[in-house]
Amino acid sequence: MVKTKVVTAVFALFALASCAHHGPFSFEWQKYNMDGHRTGVTVPNANNVDEALGTIENGVYTAPNGTRFSKGSTPLVAQNLRDVQPELARLKEVVAYAPKEMAKARPESELSNYIVDCIRQWVADSTGRQVDVAITNFGGIRVDLAKGDILLDDIESMLPFNNYLCYLKLKGSDLQYWFEFMAEHGPQCISGAKLVVKDGKLESATIAGKPIDPNKYYGVGTIDFLLDGGDGLKLARNAADYIQTDVKICDAVLANIRRLTAEGKPLEYHTDGRFIVK
Repeated sequence: MVKTKVVTAVFALFALASCAHHGPFSFEWQKYNMDGHRTGVTVPNANNVDEALGTIENGVYTAPNGTRFSKGSTPLVAQNLRDVQPELARLKEVVAYAPKEMAKARPESELSNYIVDCIRQWVADSTGRQVDVAITNFGGIRVDLAKGDILLDDIESMLPFNNYLCYLKLKGSDLQYWFEFMAEHGPQCISGAKLVVKDGKLESATIAGKPIDPNKYYGVGTIDFLLDGGDGLKLARNAADYIQTDVKICDAVLANIRRLTAEGKPLEYHTDGRFIVK
């Protein structure tokens, strides 16, 4: 019941604050960062609920910047948000530190490269197979990672879908087909390959620095969503071998992040020109 009330109240507040109505069926949406610029409210961790969300006493909500609310829906929304915090405590664990923002962007970005490289490594480690290429979809990355402390909540929000890592054995001709598909329909996240696209056509494609051999079999790491139609991809078509692991994409990425943190390293990555659109 609490969760239902929270979702309903937050959605109503968000709808009022974040959209403008310009006609019977026309809305213009605006995005606001949780930076406290209005009431001082910021995203709480497990230990700073009062400081981040404010306090409530005798039905009066006092925001972190001192603004008081006694009427309307604001005290109810604030109370519901506070009530649900114990259930969210697990998600407030700080799992990493990012020295700068990591945002997804096509045709490649630091964030998308990091995720797809994690997939490639994890599929190789969990199956014992050689993985030459990895492919995942930009649509599966739902939020960016901001600069600063990274919470478990951020990682699970970034990769919320229960997609499992898979291994495929594909002929070079099939990989070439899917790379041409990406050139025409839009980039996806790739690892182990370099694509050059111009005017929606694939100019060149290499794997490990070499042209694709149409008759050679390559090991491919991906997720089950892309095996038979997800985002238009049917990567399992014509596969000579297939293994589905019990590892979810979020769990694989989170394990890599925890390893970096344990080694005292920040969460950061790079672009390298693996997908070039002229």
